[in-house]
Formats: sequence, C-alpha cells, structure tokens
Amino acid sequence: MPAGHSADGLRRTILERFDMSLGSGLGRLADKVFRIGHLGDFNDLMLAGTLSGVEMGLGVAGVPHRRGGINAALDYLAGNRAA
Repeated sequence: MPAGHSADGLRRTILERFDMSLGSGLGRLADKVFRIGHLGDFNDLMLAGTLSGVEMGLGVAGVPHRRGGINAALDYLAGNRAA
C-alpha cells in the first residue's frame, strides 16, 4: 500500500462495500499489504471478479492507483484460455 494508506482499512472497505474478503499481511507486513487467497478451485472468472473488487475498492478508499488493471487482466486471460 502507498504510504499513508492502510491495507486493513482497504480490506474493511472492500468487505463492507462488496462483501469480498481479502487476507491480511502477516508479521512485518501487517497493514502494509493484503492477500488474495482461495480454498480449493479458483478459475479465471473468479480471479477477474476478485481483481474487479480490488480495483473498485481502491477507488472507493481513495488509494492512488492506475486504473485499467482489470482490463489488462481480462485481455491476458482471454488470450491464454484453451479453446
């Protein structure tokens, strides 16, 4: 997270606004990073939804970021799917 922004605050915002849970940073990374975790199967569509939630959450929380990450991910995933 950029200086002056809380990863835990972002995680709370995303949970409250989008009902999506992200993992916290551990140890010396506490409140500095968040983690995207999963249990079991995790496919392209689930990844796209998760990345969309993160990008929307960054905007809602006022965290500076470059928009368009989800579009880049969708382009990548579409180009690498088995036909």
